[in-house]
Amino acid sequence: MASKKKVLIIDDDSRNIFALSAVLKARGFQCVSASGAIEGIGLLTSDPEIGIVLMDMMMPEMDGYEAIDQIRSNQEIAGIPIIAVTAQAMVGDREKTLAAGADNYASKPIDVDYLTAILNEHLN
Repeated sequence: MASKKKVLIIDDDSRNIFALSAVLKARGFQCVSASGAIEGIGLLTSDPEIGIVLMDMMMPEMDGYEAIDQIRSNQEIAGIPIIAVTAQAMVGDREKTLAAGADNYASKPIDVDYLTAILNEHLN
């Protein structure tokens, strides 16, 4: 049952990973993390227990938009839900993120109850 709740957090800021992991673990989710998109995509392809991705959209090397595109074009992992987690909360950012292939969107600072509801919706 716990494997269904495995969440991959991809974020270049270790403080964000720490905070999200702590909150989600307290709510019964198993978390793994990657400090960048390339590492995260590697984890996705190697760990079949990952049920959902929380993707930071603003990262160096490869941003969340490019990472989503790469995930969606890989048949092995294309169906995994991706929730964009971003500080970009301007008019149109949500639509841009969803158009890029994200399944949902949560702006920072994170509303934990909202995020938990999204995770439960996609994982159950």
